[in-house]
Amino acid sequence: MQLVFSDAQFWEDFLPLTFTRPVAEMRCGILTFSERWQKLLNVSEVSYLTEDFLQEKFKKHEPKESLFLVPNFLPNEDIINQIQDLKLGEALVYKDELLAVRINMQDFSLNQIEKMTDIEEELLFFRQPTDLFTFNEQAIDFDFDLLTKDKTSAELSETNGFLGNKEDLFIEEGASVEYSTLNTKSGKIYIGKNAEVMEGCNLRGPIALCEESKFNLGAKIYGATTIGPHCKVGGEVNNIVIFGYSNKGHDGFIGNSVIGEWCNIGADTNSSNLKNNYASVKLWNYRTKRFADTGLQFAGLIMGDHSKTAINTQLNTGTVVGVAANIFKSGFPPNLIESFSWGGMKGDEKFKLEKAYEVAELAMARRKVAFSEEDRNILKHIYNNY
Repeated sequence: MQLVFSDAQFWEDFLPLTFTRPVAEMRCGILTFSERWQKLLNVSEVSYLTEDFLQEKFKKHEPKESLFLVPNFLPNEDIINQIQDLKLGEALVYKDELLAVRINMQDFSLNQIEKMTDIEEELLFFRQPTDLFTFNEQAIDFDFDLLTKDKTSAELSETNGFLGNKEDLFIEEGASVEYSTLNTKSGKIYIGKNAEVMEGCNLRGPIALCEESKFNLGAKIYGATTIGPHCKVGGEVNNIVIFGYSNKGHDGFIGNSVIGEWCNIGADTNSSNLKNNYASVKLWNYRTKRFADTGLQFAGLIMGDHSKTAINTQLNTGTVVGVAANIFKSGFPPNLIESFSWGGMKGDEKFKLEKAYEVAELAMARRKVAFSEEDRNILKHIYNNY
């Protein structure tokens, strides 16, 4: 059965993170939404119904009977069973939102739905970028149980200090953790395959350090924090999610934030996550094209792919950065930094597109990832249309 992830309801709500990916490819907890559903439903191949400019890179569905799924929620076992048991023309609905439907994609139309079942129980739904760090503890717990069931953790080296329950610590094969402290009293800690925790780090769960990623010497990591694959993180972080392939390698503080892929946070970059008057934080909303109250007292940085800060950059509470922005001018930049900004201040010239291609290609080559023609076309579309 073909599994098709839908972007119809939520793609615009997660900008700038979804400028370069479907909703299903965002990370929260340990896994992306796509990876999580593949494991839950025992499916190896997926496809997407997403924006036209992303569809070239992210596989389009084939015209056949499919399970059409909204990916950005955490299910329980009963919901998983209901999804698997759907018959052609049957759908699950949650608070007037379509969750899943068995449908023929050859003639895709919701008019095919013959029976709708309402989900009455409360589900953990992700509806905006801040939900990714707000609900990250629940997502880490969910993925920890999913990934470690019937598996045995590697032993924690005796050079380390440990507090808490050893059942809440899982170390994958090839990972290295030496001369650090790990505390699972406040949440689970997951160390991915071939990841490294360098000497002198202090980890207070819940934390997920994914495959091939590193905590640099002396890092101070507060949960709930997820560091996606192939990242380097140092300094102090608190309740952040990094999707993958990004670096915050030096001192400086980032809290209550989400950072995309191929970003670089310069040395001593600091992002405020609390306003001086303790008021709730407003963030730019790309759908409404205005700042909206998040209802959160703590909210720091939302950063799209390929963006970078220079050394000593200072970011205001509730800063939103688009794709491929370069922030290097003195003083506090505004709370909205547009995609391809060259400097970070309002009215700055745009980063030349060909130069953006060059930087992206060089950055990705360091991780032995090709900068594809599809990647090039996605950046071009964002440059020309947003």
